[in-house]
Amino acid sequence: MRTELRDAAVVLVAVAIAGVALGLLWLWLAPRVPLISSDKAVFLKDTEGEEAVGADGTFALLALGFGAVSAAAVFWFRRRGGIALVVALALGGLLGSLLAWGIGTWFGPTDDVVAHARAVGEGVTFDAPLELKAYGTLLAWPVAAMVVHLAVTALFGPRDPEPEWPPTPYGPPPGA
Repeated sequence: MRTELRDAAVVLVAVAIAGVALGLLWLWLAPRVPLISSDKAVFLKDTEGEEAVGADGTFALLALGFGAVSAAAVFWFRRRGGIALVVALALGGLLGSLLAWGIGTWFGPTDDVVAHARAVGEGVTFDAPLELKAYGTLLAWPVAAMVVHLAVTALFGPRDPEPEWPPTPYGPPPGA
């Protein structure tokens, strides 16, 4: 039990720390929402742009990939698994997603849009802050990790031995 809890703690911390990589990748790959300022207000440069949805989609796809890879890695290194290991994988994925979200918004463009618009000047295009509008995407990593871990365990996990059939008065069971 002690070994299983230690392995679960290692998985939890390692998967959560991988959230740093997810956050940096999201920051690098997510499309930017272009803004432009006038003397009165700040506007979207392209009112029909899909960059904000693209940022959410980029986060979701990256998180799905991180979930699949982390589940496969946990299964590869610890085949026997256990409840604690699977719970640590799910919690680590959730913490990693939260960490990635924080890193992406922290290191992304500034949240103070008005000050940034004044700094760049009137009529100059600048980037809006990186935001995650679809909060459900934070669950993409743990859900993908659980689905992939279940699949690889079902396909390649250790099998229980077949039970011995008790003798019957009518002979051996079918298929024996």
